[in-house]
Amino acid sequence: MTVILRALLVLMGVSSCSVLAQEADEPQQTWTASAELGYVATSGNTDTDTLNLRANATIDQALWRHSFEVTSLNASDQNGDTAQRYTLSAQSDYKLEPPDYLFLKINYEDDRFSGFKYQATQALGFGRRFIDDVTLKLDLELGPGARQTKTDDGVSEEEALLLAAAKLDWDVSETAKFTEVLTLETGEDTRITKSVSGLSTQIDNNLSMKITYTYKRTSDVPVGFDKTDTETAVTLVYNF
Repeated sequence: MTVILRALLVLMGVSSCSVLAQEADEPQQTWTASAELGYVATSGNTDTDTLNLRANATIDQALWRHSFEVTSLNASDQNGDTAQRYTLSAQSDYKLEPPDYLFLKINYEDDRFSGFKYQATQALGFGRRFIDDVTLKLDLELGPGARQTKTDDGVSEEEALLLAAAKLDWDVSETAKFTEVLTLETGEDTRITKSVSGLSTQIDNNLSMKITYTYKRTSDVPVGFDKTDTETAVTLVYNF
């Protein structure tokens, strides 16, 4: 947890400095943000129906691109809580000669029904935008990193890892968009594969409906817990 907080503070500091520099030299920058609220059906370590919240923001400048995301999943039934998960992720990209860039990424996940108190990762590496069309963008990333975990039994571990990621953003039509984020974290002891597929349809200028399917597999989990979790979400998205 301490490592993540330090990394986040450093990232925020770098972001703030870059924003000030851009304002001084190139005042033009673009930013987008959205908030989601919707129904979720989960299977695996948690089988329940519930509501989830998600918010994200992206700032795109001449030399830097920063993205942030927070999510919350909570549910309960007559027997008590059945799901409780919070995530925080942030990434800063420093743009090199197009289409290349360097990235710094951190992620923190607190899932009380996974057998882990928390899982945290940090990675630094190289990215390239292999496709950069008006309606289709594809980024591929690769770099080393580290992961810290703590189980419900109080066992803490830290390991080095190699992160590989693919990010697809496709405007299927003027009102529909498909996104895919595929990540693979290969560590010394544990490999985590995660896929997040989303299809959104615009309802009006600021409101959209989105269907998201998330698949996550962890190769090494505490005894009594499933290695695979899936999540299907139907949400309303407000774009700022």
